[in-house]
Amino acid sequence: MASFSNVSIFFLLSLLFHISNAAIFTIRNNCQQTVWAGAVPVGGGQRLEPGQTWSLNVPPGTTTARIWPRTKCNFDASGRGSCETGDCNGQLQCKSFGATPNTVAEFALNQFANYDYFDMSLIDGFNLPMDFSPNSGGCTQGAKCTANINGECPDALRTRGGCNNPCTVFKTDQYCCLGQFIESCQPSDYSRFFKSRCPDALSYKADQTGTFSCPSGTNYNVIFCP
Repeated sequence: MASFSNVSIFFLLSLLFHISNAAIFTIRNNCQQTVWAGAVPVGGGQRLEPGQTWSLNVPPGTTTARIWPRTKCNFDASGRGSCETGDCNGQLQCKSFGATPNTVAEFALNQFANYDYFDMSLIDGFNLPMDFSPNSGGCTQGAKCTANINGECPDALRTRGGCNNPCTVFKTDQYCCLGQFIESCQPSDYSRFFKSRCPDALSYKADQTGTFSCPSGTNYNVIFCP
């Protein structure tokens, strides 16, 4: 019985530690339109009217995580439907990444040296402006993209509701950084278009100038249309 109690106490303390070190992500819709946020692997999805917020407690150790805006969605009572941009297999509660184009907040929590690593990515194109920034613990540097990318989008990348990425449009190793281009992937005129307007964001798969870090336990804001 004593052994069981010790194990139980250890489990509870461990659980409390992980809860206390969870990162709180506050997602806010500052757009003038309804936005359906997508979030994986934690959260799923949430409809946000203008001015509404959605808070997620994301446990430490979470990796390959994304939050992104979905636009012009229609879902039935069972949560099935579609979105013009950012659609995740027709589900309100996302279990997969969003379809291009979509502006993406990416993160991995409590990784090397007990730091979080995060970025804003335009590798999958752009649908709405975004601010992805820490809001606690003295960590201040994040990524913000407020340029008129949809209005200035190159003709070849224009699509309904956003500005597509060249990999989706052209499907070549050069733009997708596949095959022989994996190790020597270079920026293109299209990635330079995104980078020149939003220098804080990643613009192609080998971009090394857009990753940020904060101590584990930091909380974050993800703001659509900042």
